[in-house]
Amino acid sequence: MTAPLTAPDDLAHRDRTIKAELLIVFGLSLGQSAVFSLVNIVARLTASTPLSAQTSTLNPAASDRPYLDLTLQLLRIVFALMPVALALHLLARERAASLGLDFRRPLFDLGSGAALAAGIGIPGLGLYLVARELGLNTTVVASALNDTWWTVPVLILAAAKNAILEEVLVVGYLMRRLEHLRWRIPAIILTSSVLRGSYHLYQGFGGFIGNIVMGVVFSLFYLRVKRVMPLIVAHTLLDIVAFVGYALLAPHVSWI
Repeated sequence: MTAPLTAPDDLAHRDRTIKAELLIVFGLSLGQSAVFSLVNIVARLTASTPLSAQTSTLNPAASDRPYLDLTLQLLRIVFALMPVALALHLLARERAASLGLDFRRPLFDLGSGAALAAGIGIPGLGLYLVARELGLNTTVVASALNDTWWTVPVLILAAAKNAILEEVLVVGYLMRRLEHLRWRIPAIILTSSVLRGSYHLYQGFGGFIGNIVMGVVFSLFYLRVKRVMPLIVAHTLLDIVAFVGYALLAPHVSWI
């Protein structure tokens, strides 16, 4: 007969399981994006065109046929959220504490989310413009969708998708799992924030640094309130302003 696991053996087995789980979840999602982003920035830096003269397109059209494009855009949004469903399923199997992904405190979530968006968004825009002028960032094209009746609704859905994907995985889920691995709080915040910056590195160093700062602020806020909903609200608002604002203003404003 196999001897029963001792308590240290149980803990070591649990730690290995969590580490493998993290590799799988992030290998299917934002960790994969971070690797491609790193390769992308190396390719950009070694290209003959200066970084500031290059563009990064966030919401490209998938087809020049409007309804095929709409179908593909919606499918991308749905399937991009599957790793979130996986992470929530894995936490639920352990009956882990809620990440605050619910509608129990709508006024708090909306108010604090809007405040976070304002506090992050205005300095973030300034950082982007400065980094681009210094040659440290690409020109970000926030939307390249065709001009159709569904462009704005799809951009809003894309903003919500980004917010749910990033805040649930990079803040709620990752920080919870690193706590289970008994990491110290500063290391957890640093890991979450650098990961957030890394999958934005394809935009340039302004996007990288700006998202690390955003990650630190969001991580500290989450540790205080233990809710991802305000972060989802804030991130959704930031991306809606960026995506929809760009789609509406880019043809008329030269400096965007």
